[in-house]
Amino acid sequence: MDNKGVLVYAEQEGGKLHPICSELLGKGREIADKAGGALSCVVFGSAVSDMAQELVAYGADTVYAFDDESLAVFDPLVQKQNLVGLVSEAAAGLVLFGATFTGKAIAPRVATALEAGLTSNCTALELQDDGTLLQVRPAFTGNFLAHIKTRSSTAMATLRYRSVEAAVKDASRKGAVVKKDLQPVETSVKVLGKGEAKEASIAGADIVVCAGRGLKKAEDFAMVKQLADALGGVVGATRPLVDDGWISKDHQVGFSGTIVKPKLYIGCGVSGSPQHLAGMRDSGTIVAINSDPSVALFRIADYAVIGDIYEIIPQMVALLKK
Repeated sequence: MDNKGVLVYAEQEGGKLHPICSELLGKGREIADKAGGALSCVVFGSAVSDMAQELVAYGADTVYAFDDESLAVFDPLVQKQNLVGLVSEAAAGLVLFGATFTGKAIAPRVATALEAGLTSNCTALELQDDGTLLQVRPAFTGNFLAHIKTRSSTAMATLRYRSVEAAVKDASRKGAVVKKDLQPVETSVKVLGKGEAKEASIAGADIVVCAGRGLKKAEDFAMVKQLADALGGVVGATRPLVDDGWISKDHQVGFSGTIVKPKLYIGCGVSGSPQHLAGMRDSGTIVAINSDPSVALFRIADYAVIGDIYEIIPQMVALLKK
């Protein structure tokens, strides 16, 4: 990296930081220390100055806070325009975003404006001994890992949630908080309203109970949900069930859906296509339930249960309720 600094985009909503922020700051701290530069952070929103100290506690040396009532509504065009000028001010050779809806909305726009290389959906970042940044991301439905080096003076990357270790919070850390004036931007974005809050996200769940083609009909998701509720987890699904309209895409586990890394994953009637395995193979403990002993999911499972999910799941629920 030509510049030694690292700039992290801190995503927040309603005054609450996205949990990926601590992961970005943990990786950013590691790279900045190795490069001999500073770790800075930027946050946009209304009444966000109070959360700046929390970002310092997670490792930031400097926090740039754009605190304005107009930022209560997310506008990627406004944030992009104000973020572009900050990259040089922070002497950032690397800019990190979360591979979230928000990060994916802003990062390409900033990269285009700066003519900077952007690697999306990274699972690993490493500063090489020669000062170049190695960016690793899955390719070909997760069957291969692409190793990428950016030629531009500023490298940019979006990092997948739960792909790296989160920074440890240290409330005693000291850092600078710089309040920035928002530069007005003419924007065509208009917010018509806000939808209702969704159920617990599978991306951050510690327990995922996932249904596959072994499920006979959409109504049988109630049985899968009983198991998920008994474990304190959330319901996931494979792509065919989502494509058939049995459940919303928010629940899809896989490379083309949501990458999950729970402490416990239970596949109920899941065969284990390559794109699905790419989205859950890093789970802590994998349990596979299937009547077909030849399915691919059994090959990576910690526990393989051969049998009918319609017999096994009710037994599991009954035992858990005891």
